[in-house]
Amino acid sequence: QVQLVESGGGSVQTGGSLRLSCAAGRHTYSTYCMGWFRQAPGKEREVVATINTDGAPTYSESVKGRFHISQDNIKNVYLQMNSLKPEDTAKYYCAADLGSSKPWTATVATMTGLCAYNYWGQGTQVTVSS
Repeated sequence: QVQLVESGGGSVQTGGSLRLSCAAGRHTYSTYCMGWFRQAPGKEREVVATINTDGAPTYSESVKGRFHISQDNIKNVYLQMNSLKPEDTAKYYCAADLGSSKPWTATVATMTGLCAYNYWGQGTQVTVSS
């Protein structure tokens, strides 16, 4: 079982910054995409940003220009979050699209293809106060 471990969440005031990190445990599967999703209380999970093996990022409109996703040999993925707003408050989940037989549970269309996420971390809480 591949583990994804997030870190870096916390509480900040409006306008502050946080950097989330996600480390993927050792595995032998091909990695196609990694990404970040979030879910606020009472709301559905939504994609925040994704990145593929070529390093091409895709952002949701709500975070474009404020968040930056990066990857480290597609084993670790980071999310730099700047100019945070109260509406960014949510639990943030790291996800990976790995070439295993495990079924995917979320898909994201990107400029270079479809990411089909089948592995998830436990999540890290981000709280932004006004």
